[in-house]
Amino acid sequence: MAHDQAAPSAGKLVVRNIGLALSGDLANPILAADTLVCEGGRITAVGAFADCDTEGADTVIDAHGAAVAPGLIDSHSHPVFGDWTPRQNQIGWIDSMVHGGVTTLVSVGEVHLPGRPRDVIGAKALAITAQRAFSTFHPSGMKVHAGAVVVERGMSEADFAELAAIGVDRIAEIGLGTVKEADEARQAVAWARKYGMRTIIHTGGPSIPGSGMIDKNVVLASDADVIGHINGGHTALPPDEIRELIERSPRAIEIVHNGNEKMAVFAARTAAELGCLDRVILGTDSPAGSGVQPLGILRVMSLLCGLADIPPEAAICFATGNTARIQRLDGGRLEAGRAADLVFLARAQCSSGKDLLSSISAGDLPGVGMVVIDGIVRCGRSRNTPPAEVVPEIVKARP
Repeated sequence: MAHDQAAPSAGKLVVRNIGLALSGDLANPILAADTLVCEGGRITAVGAFADCDTEGADTVIDAHGAAVAPGLIDSHSHPVFGDWTPRQNQIGWIDSMVHGGVTTLVSVGEVHLPGRPRDVIGAKALAITAQRAFSTFHPSGMKVHAGAVVVERGMSEADFAELAAIGVDRIAEIGLGTVKEADEARQAVAWARKYGMRTIIHTGGPSIPGSGMIDKNVVLASDADVIGHINGGHTALPPDEIRELIERSPRAIEIVHNGNEKMAVFAARTAAELGCLDRVILGTDSPAGSGVQPLGILRVMSLLCGLADIPPEAAICFATGNTARIQRLDGGRLEAGRAADLVFLARAQCSSGKDLLSSISAGDLPGVGMVVIDGIVRCGRSRNTPPAEVVPEIVKARP
């Protein structure tokens, strides 16, 4: 597995013979495009082959009719240090996530560190260390937005100002630290937002020792940017409270793999009914007690398509463009100027669906044929997904 710290430089990449271009934009989820061009790690063109500048490519990929989508974004992860998780004493889990089509992980707190410090200075030190480490360490090219500070009692506005000034741009899900009450949560969110930090709150029953119950009143009072795992992690709020959160809060609705599956379907159906699918984002909430799910994002997509009747092209937007917009990331869409993070998808061999989208609607996982991060091929056919029916081929490679 590739655990590079300094990524190789990306030249010009051309992808041709795309069978389906999934944009990541909920307003226009499928593009009329068969070609994609990237230079210097960014997308420069998406469209018809005749309209794109494909000359002088360093790398050419023939998609052979596979679909191309933006790299998937896991909005809810709990890394610690390196490509290791102490929850299962597992090595290489981030590399394995790349094989699940995930190109970006968003940390919502490095809470699984053995002996995690719970004082203010220690919490700040842990966040700074994680942020600094993952800013240069990219297992298999994965982008890890780490260093989400766990909010503890005793933190002041000056602590948030200091952290933001040195690059810590998000807080861990409120409820994992000692701050759990409505007034405390609202104050912490207000301070974080004042200094440009992204915010999230735990929803539902306690998930690990030390976390606590966060009910709909605390969630609404906090007004955090993301209603973290609205379907519980794992213990969910009752359906009437979940519906009230979706109705009353304008904030992001996060559905995770490691949550209550019945409430995941209910939340997605409710968001569709209320016309706010643009607020839905997806995460795995892993590593956790349930383990690591390299295919967790694909699995929750298939769950929502198969049981909540979400169109698969929309579910892909949940895990790409929606999350990029809400988390302020520069990937997530097949659009000029965006990061060249791509996943090649195809119908899994022997799926009952006649094509990629109908197979996902049938509840099957797609096959991942290749993953590109920052314009660089990071893996070929996934070792974790079922085998893709068609697989892209590198027909020209940089020496």
